[in-house]
Amino acid sequence: MLTTRPTFVFFLLFLTLPFCSLSQSSNPVYNSFLKCFSDKTKTSQAQNVFSQSNSSYSSVLRAYIRNARFNTSTTPKPTLIITPRSDKHVSAAVLCAKPLNFVFKIRSGGHDYDGLSYVADRPFFVLDLSNLRKVTVDIADQSAWISAGATLGEVYYRIREKSRVHGFPAGVCPTVGVGGHLSGGGYGNLLRKFGLTVDNLIDAKIVDVNGRILDRKSMGEDLFWAISGGGGGSFGVVLGYKVKLVPVPSIVTVFRVETFIESGAVDMVHKWQSVGPKTDRNLFLRMLLQPVTRNRVQTVRATAVALFLGRAEDVVSLLSKELPELALKKENCTEMTWYQSALWWDNRLNATQIDPKVFLDRNLDSSRFLKRKSDYVATEIPRDGIESLFRKMIEIGRVGLVFNPYGGKMAEIAEDATPLPHRKMLYKIQYSVNWQESSPEIESGLLNQSRVLHSFMAEFVSKNPRRAYLNYRDVDIGVNDHGPNSYEQGEVYGRMYFGKNFDRLVKIKTAVDPGNFFRNEQSIPTLPSKA
Repeated sequence: MLTTRPTFVFFLLFLTLPFCSLSQSSNPVYNSFLKCFSDKTKTSQAQNVFSQSNSSYSSVLRAYIRNARFNTSTTPKPTLIITPRSDKHVSAAVLCAKPLNFVFKIRSGGHDYDGLSYVADRPFFVLDLSNLRKVTVDIADQSAWISAGATLGEVYYRIREKSRVHGFPAGVCPTVGVGGHLSGGGYGNLLRKFGLTVDNLIDAKIVDVNGRILDRKSMGEDLFWAISGGGGGSFGVVLGYKVKLVPVPSIVTVFRVETFIESGAVDMVHKWQSVGPKTDRNLFLRMLLQPVTRNRVQTVRATAVALFLGRAEDVVSLLSKELPELALKKENCTEMTWYQSALWWDNRLNATQIDPKVFLDRNLDSSRFLKRKSDYVATEIPRDGIESLFRKMIEIGRVGLVFNPYGGKMAEIAEDATPLPHRKMLYKIQYSVNWQESSPEIESGLLNQSRVLHSFMAEFVSKNPRRAYLNYRDVDIGVNDHGPNSYEQGEVYGRMYFGKNFDRLVKIKTAVDPGNFFRNEQSIPTLPSKA
């Protein structure tokens, strides 16, 4: 299995990659693309196409890089960045890029943990969708059309403008771009009540490899199914989705409660496994595990973080019966509106007092060094397994875990209803490590820590295949160089992300993009040639 991005040798590279010393107008690749782009859109488009010599190039590139590991002087840079402002611009960009034979990367928000939407080892373009950010909310229809470059924070704010009793089941980070989040499945703290984001889709628009702008009817149910959790970047450029809004109470409850090994964390986390995925579906009870030093002693902090679609007294009563080990009290809880709970989950202090418009801030050019990995748990980890996990986390040092409970609505949906099959799991694990220092030694050490803990967990998690979550992109589990062994390479990570649904995704990919124009290091491959 490949564990890093492949590297390639390029001949005549000077013919395809512009030098920063060249002016933008003397770059033949830029000129060729811009002429085509302007001809197809019937207007001059220089303001939407950036070569490396453009004075705005660096700021446009950095604006939506969210992982500082891929924002260094040695990180490969795109030859061109295209920033379309309409659906027709996207169509023109696809048609004009195809004959130039560059890898075509598609970026909506940049919350792409391993940078596959804006880094490549071959000459590449980036199509940055951040200008396509329209959100149209129709409360009468209880739906919304959302452009791919909008952020989740913008979606939540636009819903709030129209209603305090409607929400949408998506992620808790407001700067995530809709295009990647929804096409990759998407989940958040409403999933036990309403399922994944893609369980609430009505329609979509996409630009295919031939530049056609298609809706659900014209693209057909196979392609609509594929971009409802199979990753849009394998099949075309997703322009946006029409989604169902969901009802939420006028008052919801949130809480955060910490405990440590020495105060019963092992028993609490062990018991959580039989409660979190099985309790009232109005309750999403996440568990955060983090190795820390407390009173000069190394320990593990277990933090329960919750959203309850109801009042505080009801969730306190519920958990006093089902999870007394948590010792939840009413004073631990805060009641607020659903939108305010979204602010609270984003770690905004005084969520009931803060200006709601903060979710319109995209926090441009803000990133930290990080690595994420994922797993799924199908059967409860025994108590001694939790004990051994805590010891291993202390031994390793920095890597934290996030346990996200499933059950409820998730368990009622068929595994092939969308490309993401992980419906019957008890919970999903995210491995998480962040750092501030720009140091190759620190980075190498922490990446190794995440791999060591992931390896340690093998006996406790899903098997045959070991499962992974597409939106936690992780190149450690395999990459594709799209050479003669493309299908075999794609099957390695594809089975982990999609299970048996991988086969249908490959057939759809082969039908809609037989030349494999839309590709990245973990995209869906085409069927192998029979020649």
